[in-house]
Amino acid sequence: MALNWLLHSAYNIVLGYPNYSTTKEQATKSMKISYGNELEGTRMDASNFQMPLHYPRYSKTDYQKMEEWRVDLLLQQYGLKSEAKNVDEKRAFAMGAFLWPDQI
Repeated sequence: MALNWLLHSAYNIVLGYPNYSTTKEQATKSMKISYGNELEGTRMDASNFQMPLHYPRYSKTDYQKMEEWRVDLLLQQYGLKSEAKNVDEKRAFAMGAFLWPDQI
């Protein structure tokens, strides 16, 4: 238990969470460093996908005001594909994927 906490804390200190105030460039750079793949212009599949270590900690209101590029990045990070064409449908898909039923 203590080792798990220590490793989790060290990971957060070294790589950190991309917080809500980061820019698109900072978040993309952080994900390239964290996951070792180029996000722009590549298709994520089973051969290069690595499951992130933490679950997104956004609330319903965070998803509702989240920019489209951030929703796309979040879904791509977790290997989820959305057929949605507009940002509202993408937000709804992300909320359905990451929020518990009582949070929706």
